[in-house]
Amino acid sequence: MNFSKKIILVLLLFAALFYGYTLPKPVKSGNVDWRIAGGTKLSNHYSALKQINTHNVKQLQQAWEYHSNDADVQGSSQIQCNPIIVNGIMYGTTPRLRLIALDAATGEQKWMFNPELYLAGRMSYGVNNNRGVTYWEAGNDKRILYCAGSNLYEVNALTGEPEKDFGNGGWIDLHENLELKNKNWYVGATSPGIMYKDIYILGSRVNESAEAAPGSVRAYDVRTGKLRWIFHTIPHPGEAGYNTWPDKDAWMHLGAANSWGGMSLDERRGMLFMPTGSISPDFWGGKRKGKDLFANCVIALDAATGKMKWYYQVVHHDLWDRDPPTTPVLVTVTRNGRKIDAVSQATKFGYLYVLNRVTGKPIFPIHETPVPTDNALPGEEVWPTQPIPTLPQPYARQTFSENDINPYISAESKADLLSRLKTYRYGQLFFVPGKQTAVAVPGFEGGAEWGGSGFDPQTGLLYINANEIPYISTMVESRKRPAGEENFASAGARLFARNCISCHGQDRKGSGSYPSLIDIEKRSTSAQILELLDNGRRMMPPFKQLSTQDREAIVAYITSDQTAGAKKYIADKTPDDPYLEIPYQQAGFKKFETLEGLPAISPPWGTLNAINLSTGKIVWKVPLGEEKSLMDKGLPITGTQNFGGPVVTAGGLIFIAATKDEKIRAFDKRTGKQLWEAKLPNAGYATPSTYQVNGRQYVVVACGGGKLNSKSGDAYVAFALPK
Repeated sequence: MNFSKKIILVLLLFAALFYGYTLPKPVKSGNVDWRIAGGTKLSNHYSALKQINTHNVKQLQQAWEYHSNDADVQGSSQIQCNPIIVNGIMYGTTPRLRLIALDAATGEQKWMFNPELYLAGRMSYGVNNNRGVTYWEAGNDKRILYCAGSNLYEVNALTGEPEKDFGNGGWIDLHENLELKNKNWYVGATSPGIMYKDIYILGSRVNESAEAAPGSVRAYDVRTGKLRWIFHTIPHPGEAGYNTWPDKDAWMHLGAANSWGGMSLDERRGMLFMPTGSISPDFWGGKRKGKDLFANCVIALDAATGKMKWYYQVVHHDLWDRDPPTTPVLVTVTRNGRKIDAVSQATKFGYLYVLNRVTGKPIFPIHETPVPTDNALPGEEVWPTQPIPTLPQPYARQTFSENDINPYISAESKADLLSRLKTYRYGQLFFVPGKQTAVAVPGFEGGAEWGGSGFDPQTGLLYINANEIPYISTMVESRKRPAGEENFASAGARLFARNCISCHGQDRKGSGSYPSLIDIEKRSTSAQILELLDNGRRMMPPFKQLSTQDREAIVAYITSDQTAGAKKYIADKTPDDPYLEIPYQQAGFKKFETLEGLPAISPPWGTLNAINLSTGKIVWKVPLGEEKSLMDKGLPITGTQNFGGPVVTAGGLIFIAATKDEKIRAFDKRTGKQLWEAKLPNAGYATPSTYQVNGRQYVVVACGGGKLNSKSGDAYVAFALPK
């Protein structure tokens, strides 16, 4: 070993001892897998690979490109999957949620599993997106588990054939083992489950309206599909947390509090970590008074039994749809010279909660801080405090004023914003939802989102991308069923307001990821819309809980069909469920935008951040993504709204796609300097994976587009250094 190499080694060892960093393990020259969505069960998005590094990353070139040929352009299909790579085979999903196995070195398809062929007429294959699949093996027994529609599938990893000894011949209906008031309420899963020994643990996605299924977390025997345990996120009588509920019957009537963001696992301790969503419905909580345990929590469970070890609630009585959106990351931090195993939970509203992994106690002080409670809507009881961390520093802006208005707009547009602001409420992170419009910063899609964050044991830094797009919140009174007769047009307007307004808005123009319904009759037939209401598609859940007449009335209303609208509506004589009668609802998820269609707030609108978890300080922040219309005018990089997370490597790099400008980028993880970028066939709203096959390192990302008005695609693209 020459003198310079000795010096470098001494410096690295000094850094490891002094700063508490962990040196990467040497990487073998053969295959290195990405076996789990998120990289490892710690969900740290980290790889010890360093063949691709800061010195040669500019040489990266496309190695292969795969197309599944099943994109649904009209339906804005997506691929949000973080593919896994095991023994040189890549497993992922397509826009129509078909499971694929590819040669990870060439992109050549080995097999495709099509769930439509196995349960024709029983499932809605396109109702949800998929963010990953799960691999399990015991000797020669190798299996893949993933969810499509309302079903959990298990297939042979080598052949793509269903495992007939699992569940009902290779699948399980996720409605099973839940206390459902209506068997047609939607239950699915977007994030993959996680394996602990021979137990497969899975969260769920459910409706966000009052008609929401329970968000219970379930664990299955990986070989048979039999239920091993269930954890009730809304506690039942006799369970921990039950006595915190003023309404002792709440568990029988309320739904959600589901773990939709994914899970992480400390295998040595046998501890599972999961976030939970808010209790439905969002924005008005008069039927769920109290703190709403165990909604909006980070929860640690015994992975073998499902027994709770601890919880920490990050939002009390959520009225802002601010449930934790992503998997907790298991990290090790150094405080006062002592290493501490911890959990880092990102949020939509810019705060990072860093908790002791064993006890759940905060690593940095968190104060219960008074928040506004006045002018609440009738029936609402706003919780008077919220837990505000002193550190880490917020990674997204949390307020808005006239001084924050976008500077790159016309005088007319600025005057319009100022005029609107005169009637809006703004400047409060925890505003009280009401009929007077309020500005929400960060918006309802983060801050952080489901892509998650990466943690680097070399630097002790957490890397997280964030959105800084303001939204507006306006509550409206729900339309009640009249005492007299209705026709289809009138009933359809009422039913649309109850079931569809939160996504598509009062004006039916949609916003953000939710499409406009204006002139929908020119794009789809009534029969096609009825099928969509029955089966759902992508982020839209099915509405099977509605009668055929109700769905037909909605179609008559949104298509302005005068003939159908004139038909007499036959009222259901069944008494209304008081828990489902919600007097107020939000009038859509609407961005606060300028006349030009740009965010009302000044840039950056999307950022990539590095946070030192031992000090809580932001080390660097850079804009992520380019707004072409402004770049063409010679303006600085503004960042864009982004979905999908980063990957960090021992080669000194962060890889991330996520932006609507259809690019993947590499950044220097120590400085935030962009070192490389490549154009993708479609936007990559997914987290990349990195792996090694036959000694060659690859970076692969799903390019499904579909969000943010970008064109849908069906590709996976892999990059590598020249041979």
